[in-house]
Amino acid sequence: MIETSLDFSGLIDIAKDLELLSRAENNKVLRDATRAGAEVLKEEVIARAPERTRKLKKNVVVLTQRSRRRGEISSGVHIRGRNMRTGNSDNTMKASDPRNAFYWRFVEMGTVNMPPHPFVRPAFDVRQEQATEVAIRRMNQAIDEALSK
Repeated sequence: MIETSLDFSGLIDIAKDLELLSRAENNKVLRDATRAGAEVLKEEVIARAPERTRKLKKNVVVLTQRSRRRGEISSGVHIRGRNMRTGNSDNTMKASDPRNAFYWRFVEMGTVNMPPHPFVRPAFDVRQEQATEVAIRRMNQAIDEALSK
């Protein structure tokens, strides 16, 4: 079994600093920090992605989202590959579209006739700690910038 542990020492100090900021500044700090951590993971996913047509590597992106209900901000590595509004059945999103790498799931997890060649999960496993460190460092930097204004 894989055991993971992350050291979040110093988060209590960060939480106290975040309380001093306004809501808009708080959102900007969190957005910047989560994007910085996700960028580290994105670079590793791109480095590990298969390089047959380079279409897969070009479609690895970082998306930042804010939940409407709780207002939480999250960033993550996504691989473009389907129309989010209508699903894969949308005829406007053709396989020849350079922004449609729908097949990444088949590469990552395999199919009945094709063995898996994982590249997303190993990238996360390798860079998880570094992404956390970068995010916390960026959060401290953004808090200092906001408080110095």
